[in-house]
Amino acid sequence: MTLVIGLPWHSAPLFGAGLFLSVVGMGLLVVGLSMAMKNLQAAVPGHSLLHPRTGTRFSPQQALALQRRLDRIRREMSEDSVSRRAEPETPLPSTPPPWTMEPPPSYDTVMKSQERSDQLLPVPP
Repeated sequence: MTLVIGLPWHSAPLFGAGLFLSVVGMGLLVVGLSMAMKNLQAAVPGHSLLHPRTGTRFSPQQALALQRRLDRIRREMSEDSVSRRAEPETPLPSTPPPWTMEPPPSYDTVMKSQERSDQLLPVPP
C-alpha cells in the first residue's frame, strides 16, 4: 500500500513528524521576527541603550532627561580634557652626581677570596 504522495506506507510516520517539525519551525520563525520588529520601535529613536533589557523601559520624559544628563557629563569631560594641560616633566640633571661609594673589588680579588673560602670549608665525605 502506498500513500497518495507516492511514499511507502512504513515511511508515513517519519513524513508526518517532518511535516509537523517544519510547520512548528515556520511558526517560531514568524513569531520571532514579529517580536524582533516590535522591539525595534524605540521611544527615543537612536538611543537603544536607554532601554534596559530587563523589560522595563524609560518613559519618553525620563529618556530625554537621561540623555540630556549624559550629554552634559560628556561636555564637562571634554572641557576638562581641553582645559587641563599636561604638566612638563622635570628635566634630568645634565651630569650625574659624583660617585660617593668605594669602587667594587676587581675580578682577581674576588676570585682569590673565593679560593681561600673554598680551602677553609671541609670536604663532605
